[in-house]
Amino acid sequence: MSMNQLNTLYKYEYDKEQKAAHKVQKAEQDYQQNITRLNSVSDFRLEYMKRLSQRSLTGIDSATFTHFHAFIAKLDNAAEQVRIAVRQAKALVEQSKKQWLVQQQKVKAVEHLRTKKEQILVKKANKQEQNMFDEIATQQFIRRKLHF
Repeated sequence: MSMNQLNTLYKYEYDKEQKAAHKVQKAEQDYQQNITRLNSVSDFRLEYMKRLSQRSLTGIDSATFTHFHAFIAKLDNAAEQVRIAVRQAKALVEQSKKQWLVQQQKVKAVEHLRTKKEQILVKKANKQEQNMFDEIATQQFIRRKLHF
């Protein structure tokens, strides 16, 4: 494989790695947003339960009590939906991280191939240079022998 091909492959794999890293970052952000939503719903439910408790101290009619409990049930349902979203977001984060790590390994493998190829090319160039110097030295030696 030529150096140009390796460089092209490296750029391709590196770009895929950057996209995978961005995907991890986005998944983390979504996960954190879902955690925030869950905390907000939980805090709102707690606040609403405090209101119910305060209102019940002064007396509350059954319709209002039913309304409070229905709303709390809706908040519980919303919290469960957000918990599901949190679990899904966390799974996506883990999956994205695994894909990113695999892509990082590919980039490192191509980097390793490029390094080996560069070393081979440097050795080849050094050998050609040495052969050229040897040829020049041999020609100079022969010329000196012919002149004497």
